Amino acid sequence: MLPLTLHRLDLASDADPADCLTRVEPRHGLLTATDLSATRGDGIFETVVVVDGVPQALAAHLDRFERSAAMLDLPAPRRDLWLSAVAAAAEALHEHTRRGAVKFVMSRGDEAAGDAPTGWALGFAPDSRPASGAPELDVVLLDRGYRHDVAQTSPWLLQGAKTLSYAVNMAALREARRRGAQDVIFTSIDGFILEGPNATVIARIDGVYVTPPVELGLLPGTTQSDAFAALESWGDSVATRRIDVAELRRADAVWLCSSTRGVAPVRSLDGEPLTVDDRMSDRLNHALDARKA
Repeated sequence: MLPLTLHRLDLASDADPADCLTRVEPRHGLLTATDLSATRGDGIFETVVVVDGVPQALAAHLDRFERSAAMLDLPAPRRDLWLSAVAAAAEALHEHTRRGAVKFVMSRGDEAAGDAPTGWALGFAPDSRPASGAPELDVVLLDRGYRHDVAQTSPWLLQGAKTLSYAVNMAALREARRRGAQDVIFTSIDGFILEGPNATVIARIDGVYVTPPVELGLLPGTTQSDAFAALESWGDSVATRRIDVAELRRADAVWLCSSTRGVAPVRSLDGEPLTVDDRMSDRLNHALDARKA
């Protein structure tokens, strides 16, 4: 990830959004040593892909941002301010690259000062989508350690919130690399497919494009949602339902979807080859890149 632009938000102010934003050098200091994002991973974030200066699926990302804030008992995000911050970062990003991304973050704030949350929007050039098209992925299945109904039985575990506490996800990706793979699909202890550390799963099973439901403690997939909208517009069948491990292994094709990577085909699962549908991957990514909002 190459950081290119950074805006700090004044979350304590109720002034006009433009007056609450400060552009700063992205490699200079932004946080105190006692900010809870650094000391506890206590905060939320979203990442929006930007194509030709236009943030993609921003409304859906802001909806998910608000949902995560509510789950963590953070103040409700001031939507107009965050819209303005992402737009400003995207405009500045367009000076550097045609395709980039904006990561916007709300921390609970400075632990020592006990004041307002900390906020910023970072524009960067992602390194997860090659110019030649969607990357093909070798993926391993890893047990997340929870039942499929953990979001209902143990809501304090915050499954389905996009938090800054990413140590487990990063550990899972390191385990994937140790096994000769690039990515992970988590499973529940009772055998259901969940999501990746930073991606949503789409599987084509018996000709139907299927994704697991958010009720399993998953993040609502913004890229997956727009991919399903494109599929439906082409007359393809889509469904949101539980997928067990055996179903995934026999799927016609599997993809991992994320904002910066788009729709990436899975070419192997636990070392076993899967069919890669290059035509559909390219078609979906073209539709995603053509979004205007």
